[in-house]
Amino acid sequence: MSEGFSRVFRGIRPVDWVLAGALTALGFVLMYGDVHFDDADAAPAIADGTMVHQMTTHSWVMIPVFALATIPVLWWRRNVLAVTGFALVVMVAHDLLFGWVTRCGAALPLAFVLAYLGAVALERTQAWVNLGLATLLTAAVLVVDSTTGFEPIVLALPIVLIVFGIGRAVRHRTAMSRELEARTAQLQELRDERVALELTSDRVRLSRELDGLLQERLGQLTAAADSGQDLDPDSAKALFESIESDSRATLDGMRELVGLLRGGDVALAPAPTVAHLDALLARHTRADSRLTVAGDPRSLPATVELSAYRIVEHLVTVLADQPDSHIEVGVRFDDDALEIRVNGPVDRSADLKAAVARARERAKFLGGSLDVKVSRGHANAVAQLPVLG
Repeated sequence: MSEGFSRVFRGIRPVDWVLAGALTALGFVLMYGDVHFDDADAAPAIADGTMVHQMTTHSWVMIPVFALATIPVLWWRRNVLAVTGFALVVMVAHDLLFGWVTRCGAALPLAFVLAYLGAVALERTQAWVNLGLATLLTAAVLVVDSTTGFEPIVLALPIVLIVFGIGRAVRHRTAMSRELEARTAQLQELRDERVALELTSDRVRLSRELDGLLQERLGQLTAAADSGQDLDPDSAKALFESIESDSRATLDGMRELVGLLRGGDVALAPAPTVAHLDALLARHTRADSRLTVAGDPRSLPATVELSAYRIVEHLVTVLADQPDSHIEVGVRFDDDALEIRVNGPVDRSADLKAAVARARERAKFLGGSLDVKVSRGHANAVAQLPVLG
């Protein structure tokens, strides 16, 4: 029983309850007034033009019958065409059963609402059919209305057409918005696929370079070791020191290449470094951007240089590029760490959360940290990247 009850009301939104409730309450008030209307007041009202006909009945049954036309608005999302047709049938029955009573105050808003909802929810052909039903509903409301009579149909029909046109415009705009969102998602997927292909290609290239470097250096070390068989102790010591130095250089080169392979943003050579941050800030052509460097500037391992550049890039991209914007990037070279500071106003249309997540992942990869605070639309980020060796 409870499952069937919940199934009946499934899909009804709060706004539907408000809409149907407002129309039903309006109809109740109007019908209640019809029930309690004093026939003695009808003749003066007709004489001064506030009524066109004396009421035929004052039956209480008018109230629930009228509610049959408004309550189904709850289910307009399921089939607004059926709701409009049912309302038309109920209103015709109301005319036949009760004759001359006042209906326009609640039934005309019902017709306007159904015309609008049909225009928003239905395809073109069905929408026009629903408009025809709403027009007939408007006529059924006024045909035996004791207050207005049938003459206001001249004003009511244009209103029906206007609300129908507004509904079609809303539907068209919503459809365009959805299409734009879908195309944006497709372009995002295509961009991601392209980036993935570029990264794969770059990783393959770097893997080949790593293999070539390793083979070349091993060959050199082997040749150097073979040449030291008949050397005196001093010459052999010098040779071993040279082999050790070359081995360390080889290891450093391998670490840099492996770091690039694991870093996730393999760029076409040369990889961007801290020295390229000036050019990065120059892309913000309208904002007042500046770069400050402190400490002991020096060349750092390629993984640190690339990660520092990417962190600044991720953060600066989401900052506002406006004439009144001030963007500051500070880099401090300490003995065992590289400190990066980024300050500036956040662009409201940018995805700050995603940018911070990417930058934090970069810092975490090197065993570093990133702290970001946002206050009143202004971001303050501090990153610490350890520098080993």
